[in-house]
Amino acid sequence: MKSINTLNHAYSQAPWRIQRQWISVFLLTVLGFAIIAALYLIITSRAAILGREVQDLRSAIIETELTNANLQSDLGHLTSKNKIKIQAYILNFRPVNPEELEYLFVPGYTRSTGAVLATDPELSPSTVSIPFKYTETLLDWYDTQMQMINRGSR
Repeated sequence: MKSINTLNHAYSQAPWRIQRQWISVFLLTVLGFAIIAALYLIITSRAAILGREVQDLRSAIIETELTNANLQSDLGHLTSKNKIKIQAYILNFRPVNPEELEYLFVPGYTRSTGAVLATDPELSPSTVSIPFKYTETLLDWYDTQMQMINRGSR
C-alpha cells in the first residue's frame, strides 16, 4: 500500500502546475482570438483600400468623359460653318466664280457610274440550278437512307 501511495504522490500534480496549465490554456485562447482579430483587420483594410481605389478609378473615368465631351464641344464650335467662313476670310480665301474654274482632262480616266444595286440578270434564280443535295431537307435525306436500307435487306 505504501508503494501505491508513493506512486500516486509522485504522479499527482502540484497546485502551481495546475495553475500554470490553466494560465497557459487561457493565454493560448487569447492568442488565438488575437490572431483571428488581426486577420480580420488585415482583410477588412485590404477591402477598404481596394474599394477606395475603385472609387478613384470611377471618378477618373467620369473626369475623362467630361474632358472628352468638352473637347468634342470645342471641335464642333471650331468646325462650325460661321467659324470656318471667318477663318477663310482671314486667310484671304473667297468663293470661286464659275469663270475662274479650269477643268483638266486626264487621259484614261473613266468616271464611275456609282454603285449598281440591281442583280445581274444572268444570275437570276431561274437560270442558276442548285444541285438536289443542297435543297434536300433532313427528313428527305433520312427517308432516302431508310429506303436504301430497306432495299438492301430484301
